[in-house]
Amino acid sequence: MSRSVLAFFVAVMFVAVPAHAAAKNPRHRGARKPARPPELVWYVETVDGQVVDARNEDLAINPASVVKIATSWWALETLGPDHRFTTRFTARGTIDPARGVLKGDLVVHGAGDPDFQAESALLVAQALNRMGIRKVTGSVVVDGTFWMGWENGSQGMNPDPVSRATLMATRLRQALDGRRWNQATRRAWYAYAANHGTPRSPIPSVEIIGGARFEKLPGGIQTELFEHRSKPLAETLRRFNAYSNNDIERVAASIGSPSDLSVLLADRLVSGTVPVHIQTASGLGENRLTPRQIVAMLRGFRSAAEGLGFEIGELLPVAGCDPGTVNSGFPRLSAPPFATALVAKTGTLTSTDGGITVLAGFLNTAQGEVVFCVAAPRAAGRIRLARHAEESFLVDLLKRRGGATPRTCAPPLATPSGDATIVTPQVASLVSARAAAPR
Repeated sequence: MSRSVLAFFVAVMFVAVPAHAAAKNPRHRGARKPARPPELVWYVETVDGQVVDARNEDLAINPASVVKIATSWWALETLGPDHRFTTRFTARGTIDPARGVLKGDLVVHGAGDPDFQAESALLVAQALNRMGIRKVTGSVVVDGTFWMGWENGSQGMNPDPVSRATLMATRLRQALDGRRWNQATRRAWYAYAANHGTPRSPIPSVEIIGGARFEKLPGGIQTELFEHRSKPLAETLRRFNAYSNNDIERVAASIGSPSDLSVLLADRLVSGTVPVHIQTASGLGENRLTPRQIVAMLRGFRSAAEGLGFEIGELLPVAGCDPGTVNSGFPRLSAPPFATALVAKTGTLTSTDGGITVLAGFLNTAQGEVVFCVAAPRAAGRIRLARHAEESFLVDLLKRRGGATPRTCAPPLATPSGDATIVTPQVASLVSARAAAPR
């Protein structure tokens, strides 16, 4: 290579880097500061009412899904823990058992069952098959109080009652007819069969030829077929609290309005200078309680539960025992050496009121049980950091009080069909999910 060519290449190598290129180089940028967790507020007291620790305990915060504790309390006292939602199934037409045909409509009279799922429909299909019905020439008709599947509470509820009810009827038709099953329904059947010791084949199936529709008050001459009775209310509430399901609003719809719940809480909690405000029974929207009021609510709920014969861990999830938002959101508290010391309810809103995450419940420590609420207001965009900060707060509290003391896990969560029954009026007897299985 000639000297002139070599000089050219050397010159090119040492050309100044353009300003815009330098800006793209991380060494030329200021180091990005790591996100800081939001400031926490909390209130902790012993079971005998002695304050352990507090910070902004009378600040009005959005309790998010911790409102579900109030809804559960309200429902247990109003309906009772053994309440079962009864859905009636009737035939508007004639039944030809020899051909396995209902010539007419299958009519569903709902009663606000909040947890009627695909598994529930499978139990209904089995009952219809046992009665000799495998085809319906008309439609499946539902009224406005039959709900099926998840809606995510008011956030996912169709505001048009006709459209909403028609969707519910369509879901039921799809679950009843094995030819229309999607993968989720088929998985539900496999799980159902395993849970109830039922062979996978033959599958329960009823073909609905005439589609699905809504009638506000289904009329005409109808023949009672059977009733589907849900599992007890206490089991439904525990499941909704474990997964923090917003369709707990359906439970509240059976007993009153959110304003009724707001008045109830205001009567029972010491509001002080901060009024109680409940906008929704699920915790969606703009609700207001203080950490001190939330602790008082926890105390009232547990007292009511014990008066009905329930331990608090039979209605709220226990960390390390039950699936759901406590285990997924607070993994350190759900693993040894802290597992089972905590029974609590989570609450999270990603953007409402600037975002917030709340954890409230009961913590077993070597120095005795404490009742607490810890929250991170203005946590939008930092939810995971906020939960970690709340978890660290409770871990530190446990260490200051001599460590964790375990509690006993409740039985496994019930499935939607776990303790549901079919009542057949012709024989006036209960047919359990197991007994209703095809032979």
